[in-house]
Amino acid sequence: MADTSFRAKHRANPLFLRDAELRQAMELLFFAYRDFTGEADAILADYGFGRAHHRVIYFVGANPGITVSELLQILKITKQSLSRVLGELINDGFVHQRTDKVDRRRRRLFLTAKGADLERLLTDRQSQRIADAFRAAGAEAVEGFRTVLRGVINEEDRERVARPARPTAI
Repeated sequence: MADTSFRAKHRANPLFLRDAELRQAMELLFFAYRDFTGEADAILADYGFGRAHHRVIYFVGANPGITVSELLQILKITKQSLSRVLGELINDGFVHQRTDKVDRRRRRLFLTAKGADLERLLTDRQSQRIADAFRAAGAEAVEGFRTVLRGVINEEDRERVARPARPTAI
């Protein structure tokens, strides 16, 4: 017979669904987002860039050769907004676009060396913040955190982030 004492002690308590608990979780997300983006925002400001630029740089760096249409699906912004941001990044030498070899209407996006340097700077700073929090929380909490975040993400995008993380050292 299986030992149920652990499960009995650690059974989910529905009190975490109370309004006060949900509000606390929302507040934690707001503060975490503020601090997660704050340092990157300061670096981006030196370039005259904002968070939209950061997201483009991040996702192009994580997905070399991504098409403009795939990037639009991820970012969920208008073509006009992406066009403005992408135009600046291309003109300033951070992103390079190539015409697809099979479908000449498709444009594939890549970071230039300059773009890769900026992406690495931004990602290294944010990765360090997350690594510190992960170390403090422990492996079980990290998996719970990932589960909760996946649950917050729109269902259609969950599959996109369900893929294994890129192997990197913490």
